[in-house]
Amino acid sequence: MADNDSVLAAAQNWKGSPLAIATVVSTWGSAPRPRGSHMLVHADGRFEGSVSGGCVEGDILDTAAQVIAGAPFQLKRYGVADDSAWEVGLPCGGEISVMVQPVSAEGFDPELFDRIAEARADGRSLTVTTDLATGHSDLRPLETGEVFANRYDPPRRLLIVGAVQIAQSLAALTQALGVETVVIDPRGRFLTAERFPGVTLDDRWPDEAVAAWKPGPATAVVTLSHDTKIDDPALIAALATDAGYVGALGSRRSHAARRERLAASGVDPDQLDRIDGPVGIDIGAIGPSEIALSIAAAMVGAFNDRR
Repeated sequence: MADNDSVLAAAQNWKGSPLAIATVVSTWGSAPRPRGSHMLVHADGRFEGSVSGGCVEGDILDTAAQVIAGAPFQLKRYGVADDSAWEVGLPCGGEISVMVQPVSAEGFDPELFDRIAEARADGRSLTVTTDLATGHSDLRPLETGEVFANRYDPPRRLLIVGAVQIAQSLAALTQALGVETVVIDPRGRFLTAERFPGVTLDDRWPDEAVAAWKPGPATAVVTLSHDTKIDDPALIAALATDAGYVGALGSRRSHAARRERLAASGVDPDQLDRIDGPVGIDIGAIGPSEIALSIAAAMVGAFNDRR
């Protein structure tokens, strides 16, 4: 899944301005950016996003300026075997095909950005299809010709249960990763803006808060409080959803006891197996920051379906 959050935000901020949008439609080998990655270009030269991590952006900016000026959409291919690849700086061994469209009714309709934003706000995925012969994008499935389909998933979110020291490190790290972060704890002395700057705070009881956030595949839930009165209800609520990742802090012994408690509360064994406990990947973590890193890595792995 391509990370296009900053591009979609820029599209809302630049609404009404002449724009062009570049999209990676095919990759081969060690391509630097995945299919579906966008780069949005403003008529004044500003841009947001990336299609190659910097390798071909200069050429794409020139192409986007032409498209904004009225040239038809273009489908460009860059590869190490092509002279142009070296000229624009793609010597990494991979190949990419990039489509550059005007943001217009004839290309990528500006209203599509609104539809994508609405779907993501509702926790839904939305697929936009593009006819590669005409460069026109639409929400309607295209059944003939060469078509590129790009799926826009809801933004990634992390619900941290327990406003403890590890949560402080984890919240700072996941914010840097572009993950919307919410810290849940009914204990007012723990849950303060001073301890968690820039983070959404939720002081409801954990089972109520988790249910209210409606976790889906793009949401992770991690319990860190070490207090069974706080962690267990949150886990039960999370396992009743299709949250993409559920983790719980604690030793193997405490996790075994946790499974027994949750099973006695009626949680199905298959659901219990969804809990990553002890939470995180084993990196020999010492201290809150390293434990937070191991948790963040496990969460990203689950989101990317690589665990």
